Order: sequence, then structure tokens, then C-alpha cells
Amino acid sequence: MSHRLPPVFRRSSLATAVLLATLPTLSVAEDVIVLDAVEVSGQRGEPSSESTGSYTVGSTSTATKLDLTARETPQAVSVATRQQMDDFGQDDINDVLDSTTGVTVERAETDRTYYTSRGFDITNFQYDGVGLPMVYGNVLGKIDTAFFDRVEVLRGANGLMTGIGNPSATVNFIRKRPTVDTQASVAATVGSHEYGRLVSDVSGSMSDSGNVRGRLVVGGEGSESYLDRYETTRQMLYGVIEADLTDTTLLTLGHFTQTSDADSPMWGSLPLFYSDGTPTNYTRSTSTSADWAYWNSRYHNTFVELGQQLGGGWQAKLNVTRLEIDSDSKLFYQYGTPDKDTGLGLAAYPSEYDLTKEQWIADLYASGPFSLAGRTHELVVGSNWSYSELDDVSRYGQGIGTPLPPLEQWTGNYPEPSFDARVDGSDWTDKYISSYAAARWSLTDRLSAITGLRMTWLDSHGTNYGDSKDTSYDAVDTPYAGLIYDLNDQHSVYASYTEIFTPQTEEDLSGDRLDPIEGQNYELGLKSEYLDRRLQTTVAVFHTDQKNVATQAGLLANGDAYYEAEDGLSSDGIEMEVVGAIGERIQLTAGYSYVDIEDEANNAARTFVPEHLVRAKGTYDVPAVNGLKVGALVRWQSDISAMVGDVEVKQDSYALVDLMANYRFSDNWTTTLNVYNVTDEKYLSSLYWGGSQSYYGAPVSADLTVKWTY
Repeated sequence: MSHRLPPVFRRSSLATAVLLATLPTLSVAEDVIVLDAVEVSGQRGEPSSESTGSYTVGSTSTATKLDLTARETPQAVSVATRQQMDDFGQDDINDVLDSTTGVTVERAETDRTYYTSRGFDITNFQYDGVGLPMVYGNVLGKIDTAFFDRVEVLRGANGLMTGIGNPSATVNFIRKRPTVDTQASVAATVGSHEYGRLVSDVSGSMSDSGNVRGRLVVGGEGSESYLDRYETTRQMLYGVIEADLTDTTLLTLGHFTQTSDADSPMWGSLPLFYSDGTPTNYTRSTSTSADWAYWNSRYHNTFVELGQQLGGGWQAKLNVTRLEIDSDSKLFYQYGTPDKDTGLGLAAYPSEYDLTKEQWIADLYASGPFSLAGRTHELVVGSNWSYSELDDVSRYGQGIGTPLPPLEQWTGNYPEPSFDARVDGSDWTDKYISSYAAARWSLTDRLSAITGLRMTWLDSHGTNYGDSKDTSYDAVDTPYAGLIYDLNDQHSVYASYTEIFTPQTEEDLSGDRLDPIEGQNYELGLKSEYLDRRLQTTVAVFHTDQKNVATQAGLLANGDAYYEAEDGLSSDGIEMEVVGAIGERIQLTAGYSYVDIEDEANNAARTFVPEHLVRAKGTYDVPAVNGLKVGALVRWQSDISAMVGDVEVKQDSYALVDLMANYRFSDNWTTTLNVYNVTDEKYLSSLYWGGSQSYYGAPVSADLTVKWTY
């Protein structure tokens, strides 16, 4: 069923104001005076973070595609640089986001992960600023960080660049790029639980003139686990070539592949309470998996970029990306509530799954300066197209419901059944077209404004486990507005309003589809720079909400449910962050966030999200020992809880402390020791699934990396 959105959904007043503020520049730009190209390139363009060794970056473009400094961006942004990832052994994206201000990593099971920020699930991910819509709100396996120079996290709604999603955050993976000068590195790591990792990275010119450059990253790792029977392997390959076709034209071709294999993964996790309501307390190594279970996934990401300098400081860029994700698995789930005295009460649920997802994304935009009313401003205009196709088959095994022994006696020895009891699955396509424009207005020497608008057309067809996915939306508008005022050379205050939307397929009593969920983010903040801009701070207060959330209202005569739209959830909070260098020996990133999440009746909601989070990491170059650097990473969260019927499941507040020491033997050789969870804290990894199941986080462990660089 295709329909145009009714007038009640259109944010006409604000959208019209933003449109009038942004789009007229298109007609003005033909006759205006523009900045000299050399001047603009001197002010803009962000070097790779690996080349600086810093915990900060000069600019980001996740919010608007304009290269803006932290003070010029009217939203809270955190960046994990290459140096941060290397210092603390953050080899996958879960580790990176787990130390990012205002983000929680929900490890609901071993090989499927969810992320939240400001109370809502993070479903928006980008590669080099190009959005990749997520079919499901989770990540299979663990995305390796060997490919990336840095990871940018923009908190709040990001409708201008993504359109669809939640008002939570956008995670932007910035890939490594080739270098003109030859450089190479090999890093070997060994650690607890038979952990081993080897990564090589080679980059440099492929022609005498340097107009063709290439980079190759190859790596692999394998590990056993503190969890019974669980083992993983991962292989990574990334290649990228840049070619200067002319003095003003740059062509980039790249591809990365990651293969992740897991033996005896957990599908679901441990029951958290007995039938009498008292909490369980299994050993940390306890796993519900069978010895024949596995979960393998493969990521393939291919991209082509063509960049063209247009003169007058303007540039255009075309990006075409293909993403393919394949997953096959045989999994074993245990469900039920055990008896406290006997441990009995759990039952078997074996299943086999195959999933294939293919996405094509094309993004074309132009950006540059223009003059109006005697002042210089900046503009970006673009269009985005994507096509996603998903095929998901579930084959349920024989023997579902078979009683199982107590988990204390479980060894994983369960006969592998035939998977022919029942077949179900999903098969759908998403087509997405959008156009966007954003302008940065220099209103005075101290006051600037950013206005933008995105128009989105979405068409989906297919089924999801028997439910229709057919829906269509035309010209959905998502505005963006921000003001930044420089108090002086060090401090700026800002205010911003952003939106996003999520399509719904639920129908009301009349059989009409509900309007999309609307997400909005209001934010006020203060950003500051100290110590010659080497130290940056942010203080932000925000209000975020979702409206038009589908809620079941009753049943039709045929037994099907019908729904009505409710206001949904809102969150209010504060975020504070300091990042950068203090003197010549200290680098740090430290953040605190508070969030209060309520439903439409002003009751506490999503209580599995901690109200308070602290994320802090830093290093210190020891003056007494030349070449020695030591550091620590601290993650603390307040208590979380969930209600399962009349049983409350709770995880008390806890802190995790990691330590590191790095010693540089020479210009070419370094070694790094990382120790994780040094206090051996025992904690539940998540209550994301409503509190009925979870498992315990890793105990104390360590790894040692030896790295050679050239």
C-alpha cells in the first residue's frame, strides 16, 4: 500500500522556514563572489588521526557533510582516534563504543550486539559519511577496527544525513587511506584464553610520480574464551587505491572483507531468576550452547569514489558502495525458568538460520563557499539513493521443548537434530531516495547558523516472518537547525533542533497504516578550547523524544491486532566531555552522561539503560623512563533493572578498570601490555532483553602486543 503522508504529519512551519533559509542559495550561487580555493583548502580538510598521534581531530563532517570543527558543530560529537584504539587494544567496534561518552553496548548474547544512546537504539551507521541503513537494529559478530583511522559518534538525531532511524546517535567509520610516503607496520598479539592476533598494514605510492597510491591491511585472530566451549576466529582484508586522474580529479577504489566464525556461541543467554523469583548466580563460564552449534558471518564492503575540484573552493563527490552480509548458523537456545532446588525447568530450542543482505548506496553532493550580503557562507547540496534486499530463512529443529538438565551439569552434549520441523523467514526489499541541502551562515563575526533539510522517498515490499513489509512514503521532510555564538576565542554556546523518522507497517482500526515514528532532538551546549586548542570540552543538555509509536489497541474479528499511535518515549539529560592533551605528556578523553527516560505516563522506561555513565581513558609519558607510556581506562555505570512479571531483575552499579603500558624500544619497535578488568569484577553484560536472560562479562585478562613500524 502506497500513500502520501497526511498533512498532520508534515512539520510545515519549521520545515518551510528551514527550506526558505537553505535552498535560495542555489540561485544566488551562480552570481556571487567566492573564496579563493587555496584559502579554503588551508582552512578545511582533516588529516588522518594516525598521522597526528592525537586524541583529538580538527574537524568532522558526520552532522552536515561540511567540515566543521567541534565548536562549529551544534551537537555533541565524540571521536575515537587511531591512537586511542591502539593504546587500549580496542580491536573491535564494541570495545570502541564501550568507552565512548553516552553510549552503552548491549551484549545480549555472544555474537549479536545492540547499542544505545540517550535512551534509544543506535541504528544509523556510516562509512566515510555515507549512511548504510540497518535492516535490523543489531550487529552480527564484531566489526574489526583494523580498517579504520577513527570512529566518529554524533549523538542525537541526525535526520539531515540519514533521514531514517532513532534520535540516538550516528556512528561514522572513517576508513584508512593511502599515503604518499611508504609506511608499513606488523603487530602481533598474544593473550589470555589462547588469544592470538596478527595484523599487517602497508601503504605508499605505486608510481614514481606519486599520483597512484595504495594501501593493504591484512589480519587475522583466533581465541578460546572464558565461556565454556566458545571459540572464535576472524580474518580481515582491506585494500584501497587512490589515483589522481588529473590535478583536480581523484578516483578511489576500495574493498574490505571480514569473516567471523564462532563455535558454540550463545543464542540467548542464562536465566536470571528461579521459579520462586530469587536470582540465579551461575559461574562466569556457564554457557547454554551446544557443542555442535556455530554462527558464521561474512562482511563484504566495496566502494568507488570520484572527487572533483570545481574551482572557487567548490568540490563534488560521487560515492557508490555495495555492502553484502552473509550469515549461516546452527544455534541452540534454552528457555524456561529453573527450579531453585533441582535446577530443572529449562527446555531445548534448536534452529538453523541463513541470512543474506545486499545493499547498494549511491551518494552525490557538491559543497563550497559563496558570498552574500558581504559575508562568506558555505553550502552543501546532494542526493542519496539506496537499494536493500534481504533474504532470511529459519529452519526449526526437531525436539523443541525437550527437557534439559540443570545448567550446573550442562556440558553442551545434546544430539544435533534434523532442522525440518518448520520453516519461516523474511524476504523484502527497501528502496530509498533522498535529497538534502545544508548551509552554514556567517551572520556576524561571532554568530553563525546552520540550516538544512532532507526530503525522503521510501518504498518497501515483502514479508517479515509472515507480516507484510509493504509500505511507501513520499517526500518526508526532516529539518535541521542550529545556532553557534562565539563568546570569545575560547568558548562557544550553541542550540540545535534535529529530526528523524522511522516507518511503521502497523495498521489502525480502519486498516490505515500509522504515520512514521517521529524522533526529535533539542540540544543546548557550551564548547570550549584550551591550551592552544589542544584541549576541548563540551557540556550539553538535551531533550529527545519519539512520537507516533505503535501500541496495540485491540483485536479485530479475525484475531489480527490493530494499533494506535501514542507519544512514546522521551529522554532528558546532560553530557560532559573533555578530550585532548595536557602538557606534552598527558592525553585523555573523559566523559559523563546522565539520562532520564520516561514513557507517555511519565513512568520510568527502558530501565536497562543506566542513568549515569562515566567513560574515561588517558595516558602519561613517564619522564623518568624514556619511551615508557602508561595509562588507564575506567568505565562506570549506575545500576540497571528490568521487570519480568512481578520479578525485578537488577544489576548493581559497577566499575571496570583496564590498565596499559607501552614501551618504545627504538624508532621501529614498541610493545604494549593491556590488562582488562583488573579488579575481576563480576557483572551481567546487559538487561536489554527485558531481564529474563543475560550472561556475565569477561573476568580479568591480559594481552601483549609487539609492533614493528617503518
